[in-house]
Parts: sequence; C-alpha cells; structure tokens
Amino acid sequence: MLAYDVIVIGAGHAGSEAAGAAALLGSKTLLITMDMTKIAQMSCNPAMGGIAKGQIVREIDALGGYSGIVTDESMIQFRMLNRSKGPAMWSPRAQCDRMLFTERWRQKLESIESLHLWQDAVKEIIVSKGRVSGVVTSMGVKFRSKAVIITSGTFMNGLMHIGKAQKEGGRAGEPPSAGISTQMDDLGFKVGRMKTGTPARIDGRSVDFGQLIEQKGDSEGGVFSYLSNKKVISEQRSCYIAHTDEKVHDEIRKGIKYSPLFDGTIKSIGPRYCPSIEDKIVTFKDKEKHQLFIEPEGWNTIEYYINGFSSSLPWDVQYNALRKIKGLENVRIFRPGYAIEYDYFDPTQIKHSLETKEIENLYFAGQVNGTTGYEEAAAQGIMAGINAHLKINDKDPFILERDQAYIGVLIDDLVTKGVDEPYRMFTSRAEFRMLLRQDNADERLTGKGYQLGLAHEERWRRMNEKYEKRDRLVEAIRDTSLKKEEVNPYLNSIDTNPVKQAVKAYGIVKRTEVRLKEMMAEVAKIGSIMNTCEEADDEIIESAEIEIKYSGYVQRENSLAEKIKKLEYIKLGNHINYNELKSLSTEARAKLNRIRPANIGQASRISGVSPADISVLLIYLGR
Repeated sequence: MLAYDVIVIGAGHAGSEAAGAAALLGSKTLLITMDMTKIAQMSCNPAMGGIAKGQIVREIDALGGYSGIVTDESMIQFRMLNRSKGPAMWSPRAQCDRMLFTERWRQKLESIESLHLWQDAVKEIIVSKGRVSGVVTSMGVKFRSKAVIITSGTFMNGLMHIGKAQKEGGRAGEPPSAGISTQMDDLGFKVGRMKTGTPARIDGRSVDFGQLIEQKGDSEGGVFSYLSNKKVISEQRSCYIAHTDEKVHDEIRKGIKYSPLFDGTIKSIGPRYCPSIEDKIVTFKDKEKHQLFIEPEGWNTIEYYINGFSSSLPWDVQYNALRKIKGLENVRIFRPGYAIEYDYFDPTQIKHSLETKEIENLYFAGQVNGTTGYEEAAAQGIMAGINAHLKINDKDPFILERDQAYIGVLIDDLVTKGVDEPYRMFTSRAEFRMLLRQDNADERLTGKGYQLGLAHEERWRRMNEKYEKRDRLVEAIRDTSLKKEEVNPYLNSIDTNPVKQAVKAYGIVKRTEVRLKEMMAEVAKIGSIMNTCEEADDEIIESAEIEIKYSGYVQRENSLAEKIKKLEYIKLGNHINYNELKSLSTEARAKLNRIRPANIGQASRISGVSPADISVLLIYLGR
C-alpha cells in the first residue's frame, strides 16, 4: 500500500490550497481528484475577491498560499470595491480568465516536488481505533496516510436540478462523489444537505452590449498578491450591467410551478444572500427590477456569465426570460442554469484546527463545512493543510484569532455557531474590521507564515522593507511643520477649513477630506518629503495615510480585542457535564454539550448562551 503523510481529497479551491500548504511545509502529500483538468475550477462566476472575500484572498497570500498569485496571473479586470467608504471596507475584486486560472493553479501544484497527483474518486476513509490511516479509491487502490483532508465541495451525493429534470453530478458534466458522506454518517457524524445554484452561460456574440451599462476596471489597476510587481495589466475586459423588468418577471412567474424550489423537490438549505432569480421574484414582490452583471469568462472566449440570474427553472423558461432583458433580445445560451444539492458536515463537529473531534487526523475543509464561495473554501484549505502537517509532526495547531484575520472569524463562526444556511463572509461578521483591512494582511500574517515555513524569505524581506518605508514616511510627516501660507492654498482648494498659524503636517493629513498623494503634489514642503523617503510608491503613501488617519481607531480596537481575548485563556475542559449545571438555561446546556467549547470566549459566542450563562460557568470554574 502506497504511503503518504497527508492525503487531500478533492482539488477545488480548498483542496488545492490544502495540498500546496502541506507539501510546501515538507509533508509528502497526495492530491486525489476525479479530473486533473479541473483543478481549482471556477464552478460559478469567474472572479475572486469582493466584499470581505478580497480580504481573505490577501490573507491567504500573506501566509504563503497561491490564490492571490494565481488570481493576478489570470486577471482580466481589477476593481477596488467600497472606495467611497473607509479603508476597513475596501475590498479588492478581480475578474479572471477561467481556463487560465485552472491552468496556472495546476502549474503551481505540479512544481512542488513533494506533491503527487492521482486521478480517481475516493469511496472510503480507512479508520482504525478512532484515527484515520488512509483511503480507498473507486479503482480499489489503497493509500496509507497519517492525515486525510476531505475537500469534496459540492460533489458528495451531488444532485443537479433543471426544472423537473434531475441529474446526479457535482458540477455540470461531472459525476458526483459517493460513499464518503454515508461512511461519515455511519461513524456518527451529523450529515446535512445544502443547495446552491449557478446561472446560464451565454454567447457574447448574441448580446447587444450597446444597450448595457459598461463597467470598466480601475484605471490605476491593482493586484492581490504582495509579491506581484505589475499593478496594471496591459488591458482590461469590461463587465456590463443589465436589469430585469416586469416583462422578465412575468416570464419567470409563468414557470414558477415547474421550479423544484417551489414544488417541494428541493428541500435543502439555500444561500439567503445569493438567491436564485425565481426566489428574488417571489421574495421581493415589490421590486420592479433586479440588477445583473454580464461577465466575460476569459481573454479569448465569447462565453459570458450572468451574475444575478442563478436559476433552477426549466431551460426554456430561463431562455424566454433572458430574451426579455434589454440587450439580450437575441441571446443564445450555451447551457442553462441549474441548482445543485449536496451533502455537508455540521461544522460544530470540527476543532478550530479543522480536525474532526471524533476521528483523529481527519480534517474537513471548504463547502463540506457548510460554506459557499471560492475564497472561504481556499481559506479553510490552507489552514487544514498547515494543521495536518503540524499535527503529524507533533506540533501545536496553528489557530488565527478573530482579531488577527477574517480567516479566524470564518473558522470561529463555523466551529462555534454552526450554520443554518451556506456560510458566506461579510465585513459585518468581523467585530475588528479596522484591524483586519485588506491593505495590512501582510503586516498581520506574513510573520506567522514565515515562522511556519510557508512564507519564504523573499516575501518576509519585502514585507519588512515595505513597512520600514511606511514608518519613515509617517515620521517625516510627523516632524514637518507647515506655515499657513504654505498649506492654506491647498486646503482652500478642497473646501476645508484653512489654518490660522503654523501646524504640523501630521494633523493636516489626519483630516478626512485631505488626500496625502494630492497634498504631496500641491504643498511643496510635503512634496519634498519624497526626497527623504525614497521609493515611497503609491502603496507606501496609501499605507502611511491610513496609519496617520486611523491610528486612534486601531488602538481602540486593539485595546478592546485584548480585553475580550482574556476570556480565551479561561479553558473549559472536555470533562464538564453541562447537564449537571442546573443554573444554566436549557438551551445553553444543550448547545454547550453539543459544541464542547474549548474556552469561555468561545462559549460566549455560541448562539443561545447568554451572559448569565457565562457568569454561571465562571463561578463553576472558581473565577
């Protein structure tokens, strides 16, 4: 029987990051996938990032993962979302070439010497005495391993719906994965069923783009990876905005009776924040129109994705409705949208390391934990890969806290709260958003990745140089005084209050309406700072401005995080029988017994556990 340190099942976004991390750290790793041409396939929209998701990709990159690098290498458009808001809300998003994205991911994985690939399906996990020891594939091949990471995405007992038509599969044209979820159920794991969907793909030659609203990329460009030098690609492909109207809605209503969503066929939990078009029409009856994004699938293809028109309606209903949309009157579809149901595991059954509580050295990552989205999956993948490697080498797990990363928020939410719908990351889920900005992910996490051995020397060196330059620029601004005649012309030009006497430049930069880059161009003394801070590029200038403007908010959040973190040090042993603590509420006893929180901090975040219940636990612990 062939032996490996770590086996990863599934080569989606979670599996690719998991296999890459484990192998780069030194584990002999096997990645098993049913189709080697579909590695890290973008099953839904051809984009990475977005609100909160962009922060996650930056965090993966800062740790030493590949998602940001591959995104930059396959990017066809870049936009920084929420620029009109504060920097805590800025979120990078990139439109990608779907085929190039998969090609570059495969190249990255094949370049890792200790990572092997096997094309097959896994039908069974080998478990002995409560510990995983290998897998058995559908071809009857047995592989021995010290750890196994399951990242099967939507493939576990996947069932696709297009109207009344049903087809087993994990993705259009691909078979489902069978056996693992049944085995997990037999082993005592709680297995649930979820649903997601995808829109029709259309022929761009049949679209009248002149009737749509063009959405170009940012002219100044941008990247995800802190290693990428090229900020602006030579050209960008535009996306387009379209809208539904009552004529479109009427066509959809005609077909509602054939929808598996509404006739009881689909009983699984669907994503509330990304509903199908038929769900939107029923739920938001008062809305006269819904916004759609027509997104190119790559550089050299005529295929387009209709973001916002996910559907499980019969193909002809989808087709007729699409042809009522302005600009799509003559549209041709390549394939209709469909809904897909799949098995997932209740994430309260895993630890913060993503290791299962019941089976040692078995890890779950990605959509199998009840999440949705490439970024959320990739984040879990890199953490599972890291922790599987650490565990089999008798090292402590690598855990990110809620004030350290969106990845920490994501995993803590899953483990502590569980899911009642496919989990998607939002900035609102993070209580320390000012700390967890997209621009400082390297400052937060590259040191940790370097200590692990995942972030290499060059990444570590470049990060240090960046913040040394930033700090020098901040200090130079702090030390610079400005006479009123030097600064008032600029302040008057932006309609903000002029000064009456000499002031420190630092105080002027703190003003909300002041832009440091503009000020450097308009105020000679500030511009001269560039001579003392060589190589202070736009990234350094922006970082310095954020540091100056928001230092007070950052200090406040850090202080609050430290206070809350003290609860994380008060441990709750596995020996506690919460049913015996009669002062706890009934709901708290049930939740605490099921989730088995590791500490008071985690217990306090469980839905249904009140502050009064926490007080009871503290008294019980003698605190």
